[in-house]
Amino acid sequence: MGSDFETAIDEYHRSVDAFVIGDPEPQKPLWSRGDDVVLANPLGPPVRGWNAVERAMDEAASLVREGEPNRYQRITEYTTGDLGYIVEIQRGRAKFAGSDEAATVALRVTTIWRREAGHWRITLRHADAITSPRPVQSVIEQ
Repeated sequence: MGSDFETAIDEYHRSVDAFVIGDPEPQKPLWSRGDDVVLANPLGPPVRGWNAVERAMDEAASLVREGEPNRYQRITEYTTGDLGYIVEIQRGRAKFAGSDEAATVALRVTTIWRREAGHWRITLRHADAITSPRPVQSVIEQ
């Protein structure tokens, strides 16, 4: 994997650590401003386009505070000259909404980047809480 891509991943991980203390700002410059960017966070449906992504980030960050640095288990990664992705399990602790108790969180995260004007920019982050096998009934809408 290219070292500049790994550097982008390291910066992204630091920005996620800021996010779990309630600060989305370090992550925002890492994102593409394209109309095709997508954020599918575990707190709501996917949103598309930079303006919607930024609103969803701000809303999600307002629900989390006092987080600890995350740990990442890399499942796989791939990069070409202009496109790269990682799939990871992200684990951490934070306080959510009005709770005074920290909760442990594990997320399955796929992040896709593309090179824009010589810089890696995030074009998709999909995170959900599915990190272990689930019964088939868990995906059936009621």
